[in-house]
Amino acid sequence: MPHTAVTYRNVLVAASLAGLAVLSGSLLGLSGSLPPATVPGWLADPLSPPDPGAATAEQVAAFFARLTPAEASALAQRFPEIVGNLDGAPAVLRYAANQIRHPLAGSRQILAFDDRADGRIVEVLGDLDTADRLVLLLPGVANDLANFDTGLGGVERRSPAWQARQLHDGIRAADPDARVAVVAWLGYDPPEGVSRDSVREDRAAAGAVALDRFIDGLLLGHPGRTAAVIGHSYGSTVAGLAAPHLSGRVTDLVAVGSPGMGVSGRAELRTAARVWECTSDGDWIRRVPGVQVLGLGHGRLPSDPEFGALTLPCANADGHDGYFAPGSPALRAMAAVAAGRPEGDPR
Repeated sequence: MPHTAVTYRNVLVAASLAGLAVLSGSLLGLSGSLPPATVPGWLADPLSPPDPGAATAEQVAAFFARLTPAEASALAQRFPEIVGNLDGAPAVLRYAANQIRHPLAGSRQILAFDDRADGRIVEVLGDLDTADRLVLLLPGVANDLANFDTGLGGVERRSPAWQARQLHDGIRAADPDARVAVVAWLGYDPPEGVSRDSVREDRAAAGAVALDRFIDGLLLGHPGRTAAVIGHSYGSTVAGLAAPHLSGRVTDLVAVGSPGMGVSGRAELRTAARVWECTSDGDWIRRVPGVQVLGLGHGRLPSDPEFGALTLPCANADGHDGYFAPGSPALRAMAAVAAGRPEGDPR
């Protein structure tokens, strides 16, 4: 979340006084926002594929398990915009479909891609088929398809793709044999900046639904696989709202530079996962009011000791966007959690 705490506070107070109503409707996840002209053709296909907006990840996986490799490949060629974004579909098919859709994909492992409006994109670093540990990195406000690689304002350290690479490299540096895949998940529509939307939870709530489904799809067929979720800024609000419904195999939630996780304390997250907070002493987010008023604000800051989160050594990180700097204590600590070996775990 860029800009200043003062701006954020002003937006929160002004919106509270105005008594803004909750926005009606909900934002749809990737599989629910497909081009309408595409879905009838998909549903009419002779292979009888499942409804992409209604089928569970398990139903999708079962459908693809019945296909021959040639049938699955042909379906991805005919409907790349659906297969490339369909939770439960084999990762290799999604990569291939998104190479058709994304002109700059090249050899990158793009697990979801939608170039309409602000866009969606999900990139995987590492081998998703053999990984026994997954780490999902959730970015915050003002992130979109256009700046996924370059970073907000052209600042590289703000780039979700760059941050995911640093995390992946940090994990590999500590343990070259670690079977961990890092996922940069811009699978929701963050608020465009510090605004009314950024102090509301509508976008985060829609993102939480999409995140739950996405993780379910990645855990299918891998009974020993576990996952960690790292939410930066507004991304931590998404993680907090998703927490009660996440698979029990999500063992760790990390709130980085968090404006709140939508609750007043760790117990309200209703999760058995370890909950960590990582906040720099110089991060302006510390000055954001930890309140919820008339549906505005995101609750107590996880950096508040009364929240009850475990603390990672992030105090010396450089501001709000410096947590993923190579070699930094914050990055090393997050890499340890990501790999499933957090230091300072009291259990």
